[in-house]
This record gives sequence, structure tokens and C-alpha cells, in this order.
Amino acid sequence: MRPQTPASLWIKVYSQNEEDGIIQEIFKRVGATNRTFVEFGVETGIESNTTKLLVEGWRGLWIDAMPMHVAAIRTTFAHKLADGTLKVRESFVTTENINALIAEAGIGGDIDLLSIDIDNNDYWVWKAITSIDPRVVVIEYNATLRPPMSLVVPYNPNQTSDGSNYFGASLEAFVRLGRDMGYSIVGCNFSGSNAFFVRNDLVGDHFLQPATAEEHYEPARYFFSNLRSGHRANPGPYLAV
Repeated sequence: MRPQTPASLWIKVYSQNEEDGIIQEIFKRVGATNRTFVEFGVETGIESNTTKLLVEGWRGLWIDAMPMHVAAIRTTFAHKLADGTLKVRESFVTTENINALIAEAGIGGDIDLLSIDIDNNDYWVWKAITSIDPRVVVIEYNATLRPPMSLVVPYNPNQTSDGSNYFGASLEAFVRLGRDMGYSIVGCNFSGSNAFFVRNDLVGDHFLQPATAEEHYEPARYFFSNLRSGHRANPGPYLAV
């Protein structure tokens, strides 16, 4: 995000890679407002981009398509569901239903963070979202499609990943979409899996320029997620002291 690399960028608590640290650093620079998030594609929630935020007192919505994942969330995060800081929905996310799913959870307007990881239609779903105006967006990109390639898979509401490198969209495609939607890219994580966007009214001089795919691209280093980071994750419940 800048030529220097703050140590906080390498923090991994509950995220798959160092997303926890990058998100922390972004909000250190732009500030948080209502500390609200929406994330879909969370699986069991043990390893996600917003679990650390939830533990720190944020509130939000998780969506996942798998009944077993949602059942696990209801068990592990029963305390967060009970106090109302977390809402969970079981649904396969499409461009047709995403706005309704968010609205039904009572979330709308400005929120701090949107995280999208559904392995295929990420580009189309982000483009379709109108019910919220996130300040920061984290989205999975296809790092095998290097800049200046601007490619996206055709929209198919029933399509899921087949495990090949035919999925999602290139970083350049997301940068162009973000530009159209009022966002600038501020970085990618080292593993080449997630790109980070900040709403243009918040960017200022906080991030490395130019805001291009060529500047911020990271190649596919998917092995990075296999590196152990310490104890098995168990997100609480904790007491704030």
C-alpha cells in the first residue's frame, strides 16, 4: 500500500492469509465509522476476513450457501448470534438476490467493509450491489490472469468453481469495475488471492499511487495459505477488559 511495509500488514489471526493485518492497516489510515461488515463465502467463519473484526466488537452479516457451514456458525458463534452482533443467512449468492439478502438482515447505506469470496461470480455480484455503500471492499481475484489482461467469466447464477484456473475475474477487470463504482485499488495480499479497494472519497494521500493493476498486482502464491500460523483458531467468546 506504500513503499514501506508496516509490520501490521503481516498479521494473521483468523484470515486465510494476511488479510487481517491489511484490513487493520487500511482502517488505521481511513478510520472506521459504524464498524459494520458484510461478508459472503465465509464457510464456517473460523477462517474469514471479518472474524477478527467480529471478535473486536464489530457487527455484521455472514452469508454462506452450505447448510453444514451455517450450522457450524450457529454453534461456534452462538454468543454473537444471541447478542445480535452477528446475523447469518444460508443462501447461494447471485446478482438477483444479494441486495434482498443484505436488506433482510437490516443492513443498508454506509458500512465499513464488504468482503466477497464466492469463487466465480464475484465481479458480477459486486457490480450488482446497490443496497450498501461500503467504504472498503475486499474481493478475490484470479491471479493467473496477469495485467494488462482484463477478463471475467460470463455470468451464470448456477456456476461454481471447478478447481481449475477458470474462475472469477482478473485484477485489471476489478480495477476497471472499481473505477466505475467509485473505488481505487490500494493493494493485494502476498498470496495473490485478494484485492483491496477503498472508496475514492477516503483515499487521499494514504496509499501508494498509481492505483493501477500493474502497480498493485501480486502473482499467485497460493501455497502461502498452507503455512501454519500458530494455534488452531477458536474465536471466543472473549471478554473485553
